[in-house]
Amino acid sequence: MIDFHSHILPNIDDGSQSIEETFNLIKEAEKVGFDSIISTSHYLEGYYETDAPEREVWLNAIYENLKSKNIKIKLYLGNEIYLSENIIKLLEEGRASTINNTSYVLFELPMNIEPLNLYNLVYEMIQNKLVPILAHPERYSYMQKEPELIYDLVKKGVLLQGNYGSILGKYGLKAQIIIKKLLENNMINFLGSDVHRENSIYPLIPKSLKLIEEIVGKEKLEKITTVNPNLVLQNKRIDVDEPNKIKLTLKEKLTIASGFDFDKFMSKIKKH
Repeated sequence: MIDFHSHILPNIDDGSQSIEETFNLIKEAEKVGFDSIISTSHYLEGYYETDAPEREVWLNAIYENLKSKNIKIKLYLGNEIYLSENIIKLLEEGRASTINNTSYVLFELPMNIEPLNLYNLVYEMIQNKLVPILAHPERYSYMQKEPELIYDLVKKGVLLQGNYGSILGKYGLKAQIIIKKLLENNMINFLGSDVHRENSIYPLIPKSLKLIEEIVGKEKLEKITTVNPNLVLQNKRIDVDEPNKIKLTLKEKLTIASGFDFDKFMSKIKKH
């Protein structure tokens, strides 16, 4: 398996805070079955601006150290780029990175406010022969309320990376509902840990994999955890399944609107 989204480089962003934590994270990843990790440190203008050459030096040094210790996990360079009108310029100048220097670019959005220029920037990336991949669409509050936005982006050529932790409720009930719907409707192309701290998400990966396999089946799980990420690293085209529009039940709509866990509430009622 390939971890498509991680924050393992030390002192680059809000992820790993030391080289010791970095090595502990990598060991955790290997223990649960990852043979490769894509390092996708945040690139956010004015906040996280470590350029590609510096991050590459870090990654190579860590990789050489791993080899000397006979740890066989592979590391690849990328970024999780906060969407900006300067995104093409940032990539051209080597400040921000695509995934493994390919045409694939992982980007993120504001959590609670939909960018007014979102579709224009997606179009600009595609016009520049880039393949945009949206990080954790299930976590954005406006996409939780209107999952049609996610479907529209997919139809416009955006690929989606879901977080392993979302199916476990790590980011709340709303994100859990949406990731399930995205998996059911052929919209998730990759999965990532989005790991920031040791002893957080990696130990939960086996449980997450089991739940996701129950939704998509063994073959599709292999595709989104291993096959698709491998194709990206080789800058090859991936097979995209035809997406279906998301249909929320009334209970799901009410849960997303209110944040109220009706199932938990009913479970307590039945116990009494």
